Amino acid sequence: MDVPVLLKAIAKALVLPPGGPLLIAIAGLVIAPRAPRAGRALTVLGVGALALLSLPIVAWLLTRPFSIPPFEVAQAGGAQAIVILGGGVRRNAPEYGGDTLGRLTAERVRYGARVARATGLPVLVSGGYPPGSPTSEAAAMRRTLEEEYGIAVRWAEPRSRNTRGNARESAAILADAGIRHIVLVAHAIDMPRALAEFADAGISAQPAATGIPGPGPAGPMDFVPSAAALQASHDALYEWLANLARWAAGMVGVSGFEPPASTSRT
Repeated sequence: MDVPVLLKAIAKALVLPPGGPLLIAIAGLVIAPRAPRAGRALTVLGVGALALLSLPIVAWLLTRPFSIPPFEVAQAGGAQAIVILGGGVRRNAPEYGGDTLGRLTAERVRYGARVARATGLPVLVSGGYPPGSPTSEAAAMRRTLEEEYGIAVRWAEPRSRNTRGNARESAAILADAGIRHIVLVAHAIDMPRALAEFADAGISAQPAATGIPGPGPAGPMDFVPSAAALQASHDALYEWLANLARWAAGMVGVSGFEPPASTSRT
């Protein structure tokens, strides 16, 4: 793992849950002997934030603004290809004899196969080599689509390391084929930033989102902490911060900015 990628991964672990709230709570415990009130306040803040972010209702509130309508085949009019974005690999999976799709990538590939069958459009998969992995996301996606779903992959883009790279590298491949309008497959929370990056790269995209947030609280268990809710809160907060950073970079005229790559979200 190169130094910039390592530093970004460390920063992400220190800011987002569970690392961020835990560090706040630990800081409170450390300073409590010398500053009891401040120490207690930080400890309560850290533990309370972790508990709240573990609630399904809180995770839903964080992800709900990213909700978009499901894709319909009629919306693909004019589209010339489907692009499926990678979202991480699972390293050294014993049952697969090596690296395989991570959770997010598997969900995108499954939905991308559905869209490909419905539209008949050619498919491009985009995703580079996660840190320390000998397998690119694109290679793992292509293998799964072709061997498990029977969907032919026309193009594979294995160089990108983040969403901006997905857009730029994919746009270069598509331009050679005369393609300027696509159906883009990614998670709903990633879609606003992904669409913006592809637009910047000269590609117009119709969103085909998976992982669309549901209609809201369904019962008492939505108010009980869970690991799945904490993961959802983590992913949503990442996107909130990434979109905020992209907006701030645009306000100050910083070009080429891209927040830490999301390939580690597996």
